[in-house]
Amino acid sequence: MPAKVYGIRNCDTMKKAFAWLEAKKVAYEFHDYKKAGVPPGKLREWSKKAGWEKLANTRGPTWRKIPEAQRGNLDEARMIALLEANSSAIRRPIVEAGRDLLVGFDPDEFAAKL
Repeated sequence: MPAKVYGIRNCDTMKKAFAWLEAKKVAYEFHDYKKAGVPPGKLREWSKKAGWEKLANTRGPTWRKIPEAQRGNLDEARMIALLEANSSAIRRPIVEAGRDLLVGFDPDEFAAKL
């Protein structure tokens, strides 16, 4: 079963991940949540596996545009709601590979899990 890659096609980090996957001939399906949205329940599922703190791209421009009042005092429910409303603030890529969930692009982690 191919890995399922979630992200935004034109993101620089996604381009690195795509290049790595293609160079290693790893089969994958891509879901662009900028165009198709995040599938219902996925953020909760990812939060349970990886921790809600890892899901936000806190260094990106979308995150910085979110008012500080909304970014403060976060818990799992508030973070998930914030990311559902601002899908570009979700860290990229998120890869489902069997039972494994990879959040962000790390070539060493990709090599170990894919």
